[in-house]
Amino acid sequence: MIAKTSANANPRTIVHVSCLPMEGKHLSGRAGWLRAAVLGADDGIVSVSSLMIGVAAFSASKEAVLVAAVAGLVAGSMSMAVGEYVSVSAQRDAEQADV
Repeated sequence: MIAKTSANANPRTIVHVSCLPMEGKHLSGRAGWLRAAVLGADDGIVSVSSLMIGVAAFSASKEAVLVAAVAGLVAGSMSMAVGEYVSVSAQRDAEQADV
């Protein structure tokens, strides 16, 4: 936890940062979805590409490679969606418990 001492407070008094007046509006907290989207897309591209290379290395037909790619996309999408839901739910629960 980050804390600062208030200018007019006793030097031993600790004031939480959220209690101090904000000088400017910070927008960095809103960029979480963009970071998650970029990292998720990167992970998906690498995973599906690796799956397709593995199936193609087995000398499979183009149809088999396509089916494996679609199956990998669906499985990866479901996995990322459930993981993100659990992460957001856990974060929300932790913040509510902190209040």
